[in-house]
Order: sequence, then structure tokens, then C-alpha cells
Amino acid sequence: MARTYRQFSLEERCEIARLHAEGRSLQKIAAALDRSPSSISRELKRNSGSKLGYRPAYAAEQASARRWKGSRLDRQPELREAVLHALAQRCSPEQVSGRLASQAGRKVISHETIYRFIEAQITRHNDFSWRHYLPRAKARRGWRGHKGGSSAGFIQGRVSIDERPQEAELRKVLGHWEADLMQFSAYNQNVLALLERSSRLLIGQRPANKSAPLIADTIEAIMAALPPPLRKTITFDNGTEFAHHLRLRALNLETFFCDTHSPWQKGSIENAIGRMRRFLPRKTDLASLTQEDFNALIALYNNTPRKCLDYRTPAEVFCQQLLHFKCESTFRPSPG
Repeated sequence: MARTYRQFSLEERCEIARLHAEGRSLQKIAAALDRSPSSISRELKRNSGSKLGYRPAYAAEQASARRWKGSRLDRQPELREAVLHALAQRCSPEQVSGRLASQAGRKVISHETIYRFIEAQITRHNDFSWRHYLPRAKARRGWRGHKGGSSAGFIQGRVSIDERPQEAELRKVLGHWEADLMQFSAYNQNVLALLERSSRLLIGQRPANKSAPLIADTIEAIMAALPPPLRKTITFDNGTEFAHHLRLRALNLETFFCDTHSPWQKGSIENAIGRMRRFLPRKTDLASLTQEDFNALIALYNNTPRKCLDYRTPAEVFCQQLLHFKCESTFRPSPG
């Protein structure tokens, strides 16, 4: 029969220290704790200090230190290299964990292990450059929110998100979009971001400013290039840059707005902008970024595996659904 070993608890170590200080023999200490004398002997020999003798807290620390063999990423260089390479490509720990599991057909490493490894490097070496491996480059995880004003009263023809079709909520078909403006520190530098809710595909443009007519022109040009069945609804927050939304209805594109102070109601585009901040932090000078580089960053986002898509990429899902849509449109059953 296999032998088992039970670690000493802190209470047991306190009792060992008390009995040992009273001069009790190993056999009597073992009998009092219902342990073997050899276990007591090993405990005293391995966990006693050279000057202080046997102390329960010190003994517990020593035993714990011997059992810890380091993080898996410390012990497995090949896995560490694969994880750090993926993090350097701006994947989140959860995306790295999910993609590795998808490729291996089994769970390889958890995202919490990856987070703890990065945090341990920051603490152990006091090197905060490790934080750049994390999605938002923060040394500590957490969300910092803030309140802002609302200009909902200045938007004519505003329709509440509560009236948006249920089809948009289900994310089963293409054609339902969310839009927002990604702003930067430099004056008049913005990225207009449009996200398709079903596939999470992202389209980005850099308008010259955020005036309502120009934003409406830009969205109209993007949507007009799509087949009509792929432009059904679009949801905005209450920024005045979207005040000319009524022009989009000429494309049969229904427009809806979040409730005031509730941008989380269009959470998909909020999440997308948060992810794009990994490549384009607020202090980025967009003027120094070529159009090719900007397009490459959008492509990188669209080719990053997502947990919500079973670790497929937005580009894969969009193309697959678009192909299915084209097949459905081309080959219709003959009337019968």
C-alpha cells in the first residue's frame, strides 16, 4: 500500500516547540501528537535555526520554501518562451492560455499562472518594464473608472438602445455595429472605430477632426462599401460627434444610442478600444504613424484569437459568416 505523508500544521509545530523546550524525548513528543518519532526527529533537524533553535513560525517558513519549486514558467523554458512571445504580440494572458489549449487539445497553463508570473517578476526584480507584457501595462490589475458629462439632449432623432432589435443582442448574424471615437493627447488626433457585434471585426479610420459632419461622412463611406444586408444597426454613445447620425438612415442603417453615463451598454467597442490601447496608448502621436503601420495594427487586432469566439480570430469568423451569407444569397432553392 502506498505510503502517505501529512505535513505538520502550525499548531503541531507549536506543540513540538513546547514539549521540546520542556525536555521531552522524541518518543513522548511523537506519542502526544500521534506521529512517528522519526517524523519528529526530521522536523527538529531540518527546521531548527543554528542560534534560535526550533521556532514554529521559522519551521513553517523553511518547510514551505523547500516545497516551492518555482512557477511553471520558471521551470519550463520552452513554455515560458512561447508565452512571452505571445504576450509580446499583445495577446492577453487569457488569450495565450486559450490559444495554447486550443492548439494542444488540452489545458496547458492558466491565465492566472501567467499573471502571477509577470507580477512576481515585477516584485522580485523591482523591474516595472515587465508590466508591458500585460494588456493595459498596469503593474496591478484593476479598473479605474471616471464620470463624465452627457450631451444626449443635443442629439436630434436619438433612439434609445432599449429599442434596438433583439437580433442585435443575440450576435447570431452579421450587420449590427457599434461605433466610438478613440481620442489621443494631441489636439484633433482621433481614431474612429467601428465594430461588428457578431464577429468582433474592427474597422478603423483616422478622421482629420471629430466634427459631426466629418464623422458622419466617414461612417457613411465605410457602410456604403458593404452589402446592404451587412448594415442593419449601429449603436453610439452620446458624444456630439455622432449628432449627424440621421444621415446614415439613407443607407437603411438604423441608429441607436446608449443611455446617459452608460457606455458599457456598447461594451464590445469599449472592449475593442481597450485592446487597441495596447498598441496605441493615449500619448501616441498619430501623425508619426504611417497608414501602412496603422492598417497593420488593425489587422493585428482582427487576427488575434478571442475567447468569446472559441479562440478563433474576428477575421476568421467574419470571413466564414460572409462566405455563408454569399452562398445563401447565390444559391436559392427553386420554387416548387
